Amino acid sequence: MKVFLGGTCAESKWREYLIEGLTMNYFNPVVEDWTPECQEEEIKQRKECDFVLYCITPKMEGVYSIAEVVDDSNKRPHKTLFCVLDEDEGKVFTEGQRRSLNAVSKLVKENGAKTFVSIYSLRKFLNEVDQWTTT
Repeated sequence: MKVFLGGTCAESKWREYLIEGLTMNYFNPVVEDWTPECQEEEIKQRKECDFVLYCITPKMEGVYSIAEVVDDSNKRPHKTLFCVLDEDEGKVFTEGQRRSLNAVSKLVKENGAKTFVSIYSLRKFLNEVDQWTTT
């Protein structure tokens, strides 16, 4: 089993926190030098991984991950995971951003994907799925 770690970049540490204690294999698309080859590998991994995760934090700068999670929750709900973290190194969402993200979470969940509100619950889910498939 393998999970694609998509979502907020912007020097957010959420990936490191998730990876710590994670038993499932993962693909981290964050690299220092983004090249066309990196983009090709990201596309390949999104297709091949058992799960595609989109973790959004208040450090989010772009909105493409929101479009990706909605698209994936429609096309591949069984492998789509969405996590919204309320805080990231002291940054928090505005009330309007929070309401909007709650609506996105509801939409994604109604499409059949799984949603999370903490790294702990997300890691627990992934480790349990990984354990189920290896026993």
